Amino acid sequence: MFYEPKNGHGLPHNPFNAVISPRPIGWIATRGTDGKDNLAPYSFFNAVAYVPPQVMFASTSTKPDRDGTKDSVANIRGTGVFAVNIVEYAARDIMNQTSGPWERETDEFALAGVEKGACETINCPRVLNAPATLECKLTQIVQLPGEANFTVFGEVTGVHLRDNCLVDGKFDVTTFNPLTRLGYRDYSVVREVFSLQRPDD
Repeated sequence: MFYEPKNGHGLPHNPFNAVISPRPIGWIATRGTDGKDNLAPYSFFNAVAYVPPQVMFASTSTKPDRDGTKDSVANIRGTGVFAVNIVEYAARDIMNQTSGPWERETDEFALAGVEKGACETINCPRVLNAPATLECKLTQIVQLPGEANFTVFGEVTGVHLRDNCLVDGKFDVTTFNPLTRLGYRDYSVVREVFSLQRPDD
């Protein structure tokens, strides 16, 4: 099968997300200029640079009360900071609860029963018991082609690692099993890890 996206795919559901998978989930925490906190998952998320460490996430839809974007991007525009929390398998249900199109006044931490922690380098909440949290200062927001496609880039200014995820000096993902996003309504979990030697090792 071959298709050009501009002409449609002819399938019952769009296969695009399923092709590009698995994807890590960035559970983005923000605080608005009004002091209201927000927590929402984004599966268009990844690291993009080592020095200085930088990450990105993309928001691709809108809310009626947010002028062409969603709460996370609107808050980051106002404050210039955000926190990326890593999602473990054990948090799958509460993460999913925070994905709803809640009104801007809704604090998803409270809605889903997520315990808040304070960040050290930015004025923003974080998921207290997340395996890891990256504190980020905004570097740029890039508007991509399309009605509501915004990519947010941030420099990592602080890193929280949960103590029980450190094994022999390494951050060990098998201690918490990262949740990943597939296509459609599907998810997966990392339970098996193996290493490969690079040609220049």
